[in-house]
Amino acid sequence: MGNNKEEAPVLRLASASPRRRQLLELIGVPHVVTPADIDETPARNEAGADYVVRLARDKARVVHARHADLPVLAADTTVHVDGAILEKPHSEADCIRMLSLLSGRRHQVYTGLCVISTAAPTVVCATTEVEFRSISKGEMRAYWASGEPRGKAGAYAIQGLGAVFVANVSGSYTGVMGLPLFETAQVLRRHGVPVWHGALPQGEIA
Repeated sequence: MGNNKEEAPVLRLASASPRRRQLLELIGVPHVVTPADIDETPARNEAGADYVVRLARDKARVVHARHADLPVLAADTTVHVDGAILEKPHSEADCIRMLSLLSGRRHQVYTGLCVISTAAPTVVCATTEVEFRSISKGEMRAYWASGEPRGKAGAYAIQGLGAVFVANVSGSYTGVMGLPLFETAQVLRRHGVPVWHGALPQGEIA
C-alpha cells in the first residue's frame, strides 16, 4: 500500500502511535493523525476492558469535537493479569516487575476502539490471550536496555524483540500491536470508510 500517502485521507486517527499508522496503511486506509491529549489514569477497580473502551471513546470524542471533517478512529490497548492493568513501565524495576508477572503464564490484552462520524459512535473491544514462556531476570534487564519496553503497555512489543517471549496467541495478533484489524475494518465499514483504498478498481467491492 505504498501509494496511501498520495491518497486523500478518509479518516482521522486520534493517536500518535506509529504502529497504528502502519496497521491502517496495511489495509489501505489513508488518514491524517491528530493525537488526543487526555488523562489516561485508570479509575479505581476499573476492569481492563472497561478502561480501554473508556479511553478510546474519550479520545475519539475530544478529536471529533475539534475536527468533524472526517470520521475519527481512536484506540487504546492495555495488558491485564491477576486482575491488574499493566500500563507503560517508567523504570527498569517497573519493567522487571511487569515481565515477572507475565513470565511463564497467560495474560489478556484488551484493545478498545471507537469510531465517530456523522453516525452514532461505535465502540468495540477486542480481547487476545497471550502466553509467555519463562523469562530470566537477565533477559528482562537486557530487554529493558534495548529500549523497546519503553512506552509499551505491559512492557513488551509483540512485533519486535519481545516476540521471543511469546509461546502462543489466541485472538487478534494486531490487537496486541494496538489495532485489531478485523474489528477495525468492520467498524469503519459501518461508518462508510473504505478499506483497500486505491488498491482495487472502483466497484470491485460491494
